[in-house]
Amino acid sequence: MFTLHRRQLLAALAVAPFAASAAGLEKFTVAGWSKPITEITPLLVDEDKGFYRAQGLALEYVPGAGSADALRNILSGQADVAFCDPGTLFAALDKGEPLRAIYDIYPQNVFNVVSLKGSEITKPADLKGKKVGVYSLASGTRQALQVLLHTAGLAESDVTVMVTGVLNFAPLMQGQVDATAATDTGLLIGQRRGLPDVNVIEVGKYLPVSSDLFVVREETYRTKRALLQRFLRAYADAAAWMMRYPDEAAQLAAKRAIDGTDPGLNLGIVKLRNAASVSELTRRNGLGSMDVASLQAAADAYSKLGLISKPLDVRKVVSPDLLPGRKGEPG
Repeated sequence: MFTLHRRQLLAALAVAPFAASAAGLEKFTVAGWSKPITEITPLLVDEDKGFYRAQGLALEYVPGAGSADALRNILSGQADVAFCDPGTLFAALDKGEPLRAIYDIYPQNVFNVVSLKGSEITKPADLKGKKVGVYSLASGTRQALQVLLHTAGLAESDVTVMVTGVLNFAPLMQGQVDATAATDTGLLIGQRRGLPDVNVIEVGKYLPVSSDLFVVREETYRTKRALLQRFLRAYADAAAWMMRYPDEAAQLAAKRAIDGTDPGLNLGIVKLRNAASVSELTRRNGLGSMDVASLQAAADAYSKLGLISKPLDVRKVVSPDLLPGRKGEPG
């Protein structure tokens, strides 16, 4: 059982379906890194649970093929908030994009690089000269791979990067790649679909940092604060509900997620995402709390490894003041 911030748990349990009528709802759009899959269940079940309608929001979801897609969709005005990994955020900030991180979705690092047991790929240095799959060139899996390679003194050019698609281990099983960068849920799905024994290099052991954040444009942060606060409150309530009722979440994913046909697999994915959503910091301060020191260490690592061109001061772009329960805290 996960320990939730008491206020967030009570708020989640108090929300009932159809808490707000369709009339008068304000459109709010989330740009994602994926299609509507099981692991983003808190964004998919408003028709059933009403978390966002309870905040007066009509939630829409724009799919993507990686975090860079999500960022492009907010920069182009197609969405209000992006579901984005820190590495992609750092790269955009490095290019001068005015962005803010406002909520830590997954404080735990869920990325990994997986290879078949007989490959003898057990550490980053073993990837040299190998073919490595990534979800897409715009995805966090590519960023995670770059981090691992740099820790071994390697560059991306020392491997052959191949786009294999989201949550897809078939190329690894068929020998088209020697290893593949993935997430914990991707690995679970692969194992469910017959992936044999594997070696797993956990990126979190080399760079312990959040996997995903909610990110907005500076202008959105300045001009739509109340709207963003309502969204974050609804998302935190939805995440708290999924932790309290994982079986119900798995059943609803079977109805709402495009990959949700197996309720048993759904439950495994839900439990992994629940685990990734909490940390010592969130247990103290509530879901979404951002670890500035950890994010700064990650930004410093990206700068040191050459993944961004200059140092970043994370404090200037991490803004916890919109989190549920915060009042007037400066960004």
